[in-house]
Amino acid sequence: MKKNIYLLISLFILSFAVCLPKKEGKAIPAFGRKYRISCQTCHSPAMPKLKEFGDEFAGNGFRLSEYESPRYFLETGDSKLNLIREFPIAVRLDGHITCNNADNNTLDFGTPFGLKILSGGELSDKLSYYFYFYMNERGEVAGVEDAFLMYHDLFGTGLNISLGQFQVCDPLFKRELRLTLEDYGIYTVKPGNSTISLKYDRGVIVEYGLPTGTDMVAMIVNGNGIGEAGNEILFDKDKYKNYFFKLSQSLGSHLNVGFFGYSGKEELGGIPGTVINQATFYGPDLTFTAGDKFECNLQYLRRLDSKVRASNFLILDDVLTHGGLAEIIYSPKGDMSNWYLTGLLNWIESDINDLNYKTTTLHAGYLLQRNVRLVGEYTRYFGDDDFGRASVGFVSAF
Repeated sequence: MKKNIYLLISLFILSFAVCLPKKEGKAIPAFGRKYRISCQTCHSPAMPKLKEFGDEFAGNGFRLSEYESPRYFLETGDSKLNLIREFPIAVRLDGHITCNNADNNTLDFGTPFGLKILSGGELSDKLSYYFYFYMNERGEVAGVEDAFLMYHDLFGTGLNISLGQFQVCDPLFKRELRLTLEDYGIYTVKPGNSTISLKYDRGVIVEYGLPTGTDMVAMIVNGNGIGEAGNEILFDKDKYKNYFFKLSQSLGSHLNVGFFGYSGKEELGGIPGTVINQATFYGPDLTFTAGDKFECNLQYLRRLDSKVRASNFLILDDVLTHGGLAEIIYSPKGDMSNWYLTGLLNWIESDINDLNYKTTTLHAGYLLQRNVRLVGEYTRYFGDDDFGRASVGFVSAF
């Protein structure tokens, strides 16, 4: 074990030396190129984590309302045609070296861990798009995940409407924007043979904000993920639609509290006869910030499934699964910090024992450039056999 740790430290130091920034760094993602601004404008303490301005930018259809980007559309002489002059493309590349003492202290080179192509921007003064394609995710081609069209301020009502595929948990805490390698486990749970989770799904989102600092988000989704279409060119496996609603309220400049609910039905496969599962989620969340230096995120989720099939093929009634996450982020100089620390606690308990999950994670990052950072992380898993996973690596976007 000690030899592997020493090797891990040596490789981290080597990667630091190789990746030291040059005096002039010109590699910035698509939105930064478009508006000629720094990644720091939207991200803090490091990408992909968004600060408030970044959230507003995304909610505004990926546009800065104060000014137009220079020569963004081609002049075609047709007022009904908007053609992007230079199609915006960005790339994210991650890599990690991991030591996992649950598997004979194996040292693993996981580079690339992820490689994705991203694009997004305005199609008109109201219509925007965003998508990314995972060329490589843990060694496999994952394909298109986020992909949607968004119409901003529909008919002047203040409503934003998005249609496409996205993560249902996005109005809670966005999995794609977390800083840790360790996931937000409670959002990914699917008891038994249920296909319902808070991960990716297809549907429509409606968002509305009140002057009181109250935000409302409603969704209608298929409820069975983003798999391939069936024989009838239909993506939904059954006739049911699932519904999500989130209400959140800012209390001063430091605290935001929210509550969400999700309800849906699904036909379960692999069981003789037609069996319908009614899945219901609900729970509160809370975010506390102290300026731009400290952030604490808390989430509790309670889920009840009326009928699911366990791994032993038994039909289980009224399966309860609940848990949550606690995350803290500290950056000593706010968005001017070169380093930051993150702690994450995952907790899941279920009537299906295989879903029980408890971890604690400590993560540290150092910015070589605004769009290149070195990361180190240790996660401790608690259960019948406790073990740890340590990793070092990099996250880059260009």
